[in-house]
Amino acid sequence: MNSTVDINELLNYALESGASDLHLSVGSKPMVRINGSIKPLNLDILTRDLMISILPQVMNAEQIKKFEQEKEIDFSTKLDNKGRFRVNFFNQLKGIAGVFRTIPEVIRGFEELGIPPVLKDLTLMDHGLILLTGPTGSGKSTTLATMVNHINENRACHIITIEDPVEYFHSSKESLINQRELGTNTHSFSNALRSALREDPDVILVGEMRDLETISLALTASETGHLVMSTLHTGSAVKAIDRIIDMYPEGQKTQIRAMMSESLEAVIAQKLLPRKDGEGRIPACEVLISSTAVRNLIREDRIYQIPLMSIAFIKTEKEISGLALTLLESVDTTENHLNGLQKKMLLNFETKVQMVCVRFWKIKTVIFGLIPNIDIAFTTAPH
Repeated sequence: MNSTVDINELLNYALESGASDLHLSVGSKPMVRINGSIKPLNLDILTRDLMISILPQVMNAEQIKKFEQEKEIDFSTKLDNKGRFRVNFFNQLKGIAGVFRTIPEVIRGFEELGIPPVLKDLTLMDHGLILLTGPTGSGKSTTLATMVNHINENRACHIITIEDPVEYFHSSKESLINQRELGTNTHSFSNALRSALREDPDVILVGEMRDLETISLALTASETGHLVMSTLHTGSAVKAIDRIIDMYPEGQKTQIRAMMSESLEAVIAQKLLPRKDGEGRIPACEVLISSTAVRNLIREDRIYQIPLMSIAFIKTEKEISGLALTLLESVDTTENHLNGLQKKMLLNFETKVQMVCVRFWKIKTVIFGLIPNIDIAFTTAPH
């Protein structure tokens, strides 16, 4: 058994295998997450000494000291010129554990990611609040990086990002962009956001709205002529609105609902789902665009009445020669109805794009049992 682990070899394997995460934990074999599933590597079980040998390979003395004091640490690291990783080390019952999340060096475009084109339009807004929400590992940071890059390439403005840690590096193009990292360049999201309001920004990216103070400052910034983009962890667009309002004391909720109704421009709920052909994962995006009706429902505490409809865009790998539109008021989830829908889609699939308007949570099951070799993105909007 080796007395040390070469972390570079493991990270290199993670990149070459297309893994999204590398997991290291005392008492277990190294594991990788590929296409959403964790798989053990054919290596020895990690001991306490092996895990300790990894720390100086990825952390400096200051980081090791911080980890020993706080029992957990977040940072980013780079493997030569091959790729970057967002890293978290923590303590568990058997000893030290660590997770390395791969971060692509190149920021991909909207079309390549398969995310809805409406997100490109959102980057042209000069003020307001845009939220991306979804579970951990759902591609929120990647989508935000693409949106920031689009602003950077097409608008002459000042962009400030506040991240923990910085994942994607941006170079100033048409815009001036300044990136700040928690722990290295600032002590907290709230401190950095408060400072950003005095730094002449046009666009502010807040990596995550974790606490009440950060949320309040983000709302203030969006109300005072800035475009603010941030993330939350909720399962749907509507739940993101509820989450923010619920964080406030009862006596302040009426005021916050009024602020949200004026500031909120869009909420994108995103989740990565496996492709039918097994070749990676693709984003399913629920996009709520604020309208007069939506703003009124937020203000009047009737968020539960916000109607969401979904459009599923299915792109074949073959040449598209036509467009078929199937509009469904609702989807019956019984087996007979699903079979009928499958047949209807299969009839048009070879040469056409299907656009199926249904409620988001019902269409997912329908489409992903259908046909191999498809790329899918969902867009939802109130009507």
